[in-house]
Amino acid sequence: MRKIKYRKGKRVQAYSFEYTGQHKDKKVEMQLFVYDDCSVNVYENAHIESLEKHIDLNKKNWLNIHGLTDVDLLKKIAGHFNIADYMLADILNTTKRTKVEEEKDVLFFNIKSMLPTEGSDEIRVEQISFLLKKGILISFQEKRSDFFTHIRERIRTNSGVVRNKKADYLLFVLLDAIIGNFYITLENEEDKVEELINFTKMSADPIILEKIEKHRDNFNFLKRSIIPLRDSLYEIKSIKEDDVFNEIEPDNFSFFTRLHQKCLELLEQIEADMGALESASNFFFAAQAHKMNEIMKTLTVISVIFIPLTFIVGVYGMNFDNMPELRFRNGYFLVVGFMFLVVIGMVFYFKRRRWF
Repeated sequence: MRKIKYRKGKRVQAYSFEYTGQHKDKKVEMQLFVYDDCSVNVYENAHIESLEKHIDLNKKNWLNIHGLTDVDLLKKIAGHFNIADYMLADILNTTKRTKVEEEKDVLFFNIKSMLPTEGSDEIRVEQISFLLKKGILISFQEKRSDFFTHIRERIRTNSGVVRNKKADYLLFVLLDAIIGNFYITLENEEDKVEELINFTKMSADPIILEKIEKHRDNFNFLKRSIIPLRDSLYEIKSIKEDDVFNEIEPDNFSFFTRLHQKCLELLEQIEADMGALESASNFFFAAQAHKMNEIMKTLTVISVIFIPLTFIVGVYGMNFDNMPELRFRNGYFLVVGFMFLVVIGMVFYFKRRRWF
């Protein structure tokens, strides 16, 4: 069974600026939201030269970058916002695990987002990185996707409180959307596992065992993805107690606590689902063993019935001259009748003992 990994991407050295993901055909595009509780300005296809002109630190700013293939452009963006080299290297290296880094003026968050693949048991994975600075949130996605479409709509229509809150609340909303994808992926896996469990009760096809192992790998993959996310969210909770990064409002830490609780819920559900898979696997082997026992019991009964018949046939097949039964006129019919009675008697005995 193939072991699932985060990515088949190329491994690179630390501080190496090289995109290691699979979406190498996606060009870099930028979308900028500048908003407050009264107004919103959206700049599609923004350019690095226009960022300084459009960004207003007196408002909230969300710079969403799609595509990581143009390393030179990303270096310019990193220089414009004073992003540390190791952060840019982690943004480009999609083999990195989920983590959070805290510095004096920036909070860096690296996360894996996943969704099920339609018509397949595979899970689609995309790395998304966030940089939270004073008045601005920068998100880096490997490609254009619809993860945050509803959030953009909420900003445009002033739905909810997102435009009344600082950029740290926007980070919470985006992380919540990504965790929502975990729920979608887990629910999809659970539906397939439920179908698989029902199938195990009707069939003994060996393909069932292969599918069980595939879904067990998927659950382990989800678990390995959520555990570092849980730990990172716990680190964000602890930021409230230090004096390093101060751009998260005290009232908003409770939102990140909710995300931490959601991760715990996901992990608990995964453990329950893996238990259900283990039960399905045990049921499959038990059914196979029961079927084999039934076959062996049937063969044993048949063998036991024919053992005395074989003995009788062997005795009268020795052809000794001094065997008076060989001279009986009706000897053949007597032996066959006796053999028939032996069979009937043994079948009756086995039935009475409920051996079949």
